Amino acid sequence: MKTTDHTVPSAFQINERLAYLRERRNELARSHKRDLYCDNAEFLIYHWSGKAETFAAATGENAASEDERINVGDHTCRIDVGGPFPYADQMPSKVEGYEATVTNWAKDYAYFLRHSEAEVHPHEQIVGEYHWQLDEARHYKFPDSHARLGLKARELGAGGFSLAHTCPDLSIGLELGWCGLLEKVRSNRKRLCQHGDEQGVSYLDASEQIILAIIDFIQRHSDKAAQLAEQTDDPELKKSYQTTAEVCAHIAESRPSTYHEALQFIYLYMICERINGHGNGYGRFDLLLNRFYQHDKAEGLIDRDRARELMAEWYLKYGPHLSYGGRLQDGSDATNEMSWIGLEAYDMVGGYNQFGVMWHTDIDPDFWRYSCDVVGRHGCGVPALVNYDVIHASELRSGYKPEDAWNVSYSGCQWYCGVGREYQDQDVNCVVLISPMQRAINLAIEKNVSHWTPFWDIYCHEVDRTCDALVDFKNEAYKHHAQLWPEMVCSLMMHGPIEKGRDMTDFGAVDYNFVSVNALGVPNVVDSLYAIKSAVFENKKFTLEQVRDACARDWTGDGEEAMRLSLLNLPKFGNDEDGVDAMAVQVSEQLREVLESKRNIKGGNFRPSLFQYMGHTVAGPYLGATPDGRKKSEPLAHGMNPMHGRNKNGMTATANSFCKLDFAKYQGGSMQIELHPSYFPEHVARGALVDNFATAFMLKGGVQINLNVFDLEELRDAYEHPEKTEYDDIVVKVTGYSAHFTKMDRQFQKEFVERVNYGSLED
Repeated sequence: MKTTDHTVPSAFQINERLAYLRERRNELARSHKRDLYCDNAEFLIYHWSGKAETFAAATGENAASEDERINVGDHTCRIDVGGPFPYADQMPSKVEGYEATVTNWAKDYAYFLRHSEAEVHPHEQIVGEYHWQLDEARHYKFPDSHARLGLKARELGAGGFSLAHTCPDLSIGLELGWCGLLEKVRSNRKRLCQHGDEQGVSYLDASEQIILAIIDFIQRHSDKAAQLAEQTDDPELKKSYQTTAEVCAHIAESRPSTYHEALQFIYLYMICERINGHGNGYGRFDLLLNRFYQHDKAEGLIDRDRARELMAEWYLKYGPHLSYGGRLQDGSDATNEMSWIGLEAYDMVGGYNQFGVMWHTDIDPDFWRYSCDVVGRHGCGVPALVNYDVIHASELRSGYKPEDAWNVSYSGCQWYCGVGREYQDQDVNCVVLISPMQRAINLAIEKNVSHWTPFWDIYCHEVDRTCDALVDFKNEAYKHHAQLWPEMVCSLMMHGPIEKGRDMTDFGAVDYNFVSVNALGVPNVVDSLYAIKSAVFENKKFTLEQVRDACARDWTGDGEEAMRLSLLNLPKFGNDEDGVDAMAVQVSEQLREVLESKRNIKGGNFRPSLFQYMGHTVAGPYLGATPDGRKKSEPLAHGMNPMHGRNKNGMTATANSFCKLDFAKYQGGSMQIELHPSYFPEHVARGALVDNFATAFMLKGGVQINLNVFDLEELRDAYEHPEKTEYDDIVVKVTGYSAHFTKMDRQFQKEFVERVNYGSLED
């Protein structure tokens, strides 16, 4: 079938080794061994739950029951082997006693890593896997004071947790190696000891234990590969195992000196870091790797084909959030040969991946055109197309120094981060704007409000209350975070923590400490407030009480379906209609102003992101029907994208609505596009059409495009007939991440196929 065949034409053909590894990747996905679960729908909506505070990789210390868990897709590098961590009962905190201290945490982490198997599979030359996360074996729960504030925040429409959503600077590790990092820890510990900083000394003692465990973990991969080389008579396998043994032995003892070693260093670091928590980005790979590649090429150790092959294998192991492109510190284009190799490698193997290409007005036009060609041909949202100039301006606006802001990287679903200098508490905090809107309606009825302006004032006050509850909740978490669940592996690759003897989550450890807050239901609130303003306050067609009560009955009372259709047929966001789009600006700006007025106890402010992970899919029944005409059984709008089916004036009109917002003031707001294959005439290159639209969007100030190319009717067939195996390998960009369509929870599949399937710019 045309749109399910994503083995698209590419100039780069994979060899037999990569074909074998690609099939292994696909089979792991088909068998649900790479799935990521969320504990319950409440967590998806609020990013916090009274029952659990993290994503659950499988079963374990904090995971929910099988009946509660929701499969959000297969976009984690973890491989499920079934059952809990087998040595959990012998964890130091279980045997010696649990304490919320860095020392106690580090003992558990080192034990966990030393009891994690080093795995080397046939034909691999980039090795490393993990099967459990530490929170499945170690107690992870904040004090009751935090839970009480969390329940209050959730009641008012907010929530969040803090874990693994930042961007380490991998150049620190690539420059020093693990032994160099160990020496850096020891020398700074000596200095802090001389200054009587007992807390800093304790932290660096713990950091030393973690580094030693990581070195041991890497060396065990070398030993395993050497053992396998001895056991095989196959000359190709023997050579492959020997290469792996040599690479791992070198990076266990010294800093990486070759391109292959750099890739392996990064991958094993990522494994060690992801055991602690899922979510970080990994920076600008073209800038990180180009010097290794250029050195090896000059020495005759590698050519572009081999570099591409190794990068493709890296993607087959796992494709985390990283970026290519952007600008250098002097403002010039950062595109280099490694940028091309990274994109070509994906073109070879396709499938799910999370990287982005950062556009700017001076980007190499050939590289940008090729990026657009790749996303158009593969059709599953890879790469994400990101506006570097906007995200750079956003970081400057947030208070970044120019010498730091240039090194910003696309780092997650819709978010970006200054590399190595920011504790970016991003993507896992949320304001559910529908909640303060519903309270405002009730209060306005009680006060017999008859005009729009006092109603808007009440709404603004309720948004402020919600944000205050979030601030209190987050600040309580920050009081305990650095001791209860430090992010010590990530801190090793940050500027400040080792020097100061403080975890990156602690006070004063890094230069920038912002809290970014996802906003759920913004387009629904925009459409609802516009409907209230027009139909209730201006035209007096309905009373506010009638609208509220009809929503409470889900539009089932006498005459309420006619009321619903009347409200539904009013102008809606996403159609380039100035009136309702002005409401979108007003609602978004009000939220931004409120959040930016708040400070966290680390000194940074709160920043809104016009995005939400997946809560829009499940929130309808929890929040009820809304005055925009939405029934409670329907999902909410995805991020800042128009509510499903409401953008009727075409893709260009939707883009124009988007770009009436100044995205330099927000921390992301991706435009999600599902293109029908008919959008691309056979005689026109897909890249040219994507380039034309994407460049125009970026020039108007858009910040990100996630672009799928599918016939949603075929995906609907996949949803209705899950037994059809021909759909097993379909990959889609869901929100900010890619996943196999048929492996997600069915309610996510259903929401996806209800989106608008554009066939042209005008559709």
